Amino acid sequence: MIIPCIDLMDGKVVQLVQGREKALEGGTPDEMLERFAAFPVIQVIDLDAAIGRGENDALVEQIAAKASTRIGGGVRTAERAMKLVSQGAAKVIVGTAAFHRDGINRELLESIAGAVGADRVLIAVDSKHGRIVVKGWREATNLEAAQVVRDLEPYCGGFLCTYVDKEGMLQGTDLEWFSRLRNATTHEITAAGGITTYDDVQALLAMNVHAALGMAIYKGRMDLGVLARMNVGEWAI
Repeated sequence: MIIPCIDLMDGKVVQLVQGREKALEGGTPDEMLERFAAFPVIQVIDLDAAIGRGENDALVEQIAAKASTRIGGGVRTAERAMKLVSQGAAKVIVGTAAFHRDGINRELLESIAGAVGADRVLIAVDSKHGRIVVKGWREATNLEAAQVVRDLEPYCGGFLCTYVDKEGMLQGTDLEWFSRLRNATTHEITAAGGITTYDDVQALLAMNVHAALGMAIYKGRMDLGVLARMNVGEWAI
């Protein structure tokens, strides 16, 4: 499945490079939803909530009311997860709070899974220089993604795995890294970070890995019409 992304910062739709430098602003949320109407699922990340400097709850709720969404950013409590579900999120994405520096925050994950159901939880397993990173990708843990996904399976229905080294850079992604992750878990995997070409997308789909697309769409490197046809198996390279 191909999943377009809407990232929110300061009340606007944005795209960042490696979670830091703002590269562009998109249209309004309604304009982006119209552009993405052919896709059954949209990924929404509240970047302000992710780094702990505010939130975009009104926009998140607006988007969730109009599309099937996977929503993340600032999900650090079961109450926050339940709020997002009540706003319309089909799934919630838990990132920073899922981890301690040297391990898994099992108590919190049990709480969130118990509150909304493990099948509605996606855990963000984001990697930079080989280590899982948190707090908007600004801090590194001592954990490696492929080593922990199996231990995380009881608390979620799948994983959002971002290859941060190439995020937003339009330089391609690391298909070998995603292949290792695919071999490490039977759960659903959604890939993000540096996915730039139709070849990248097709290779991920062939692995049974979803592709979450941001910068390549916003910069016009890939056509939404072609991607929509790929999504339903009507187009291939």
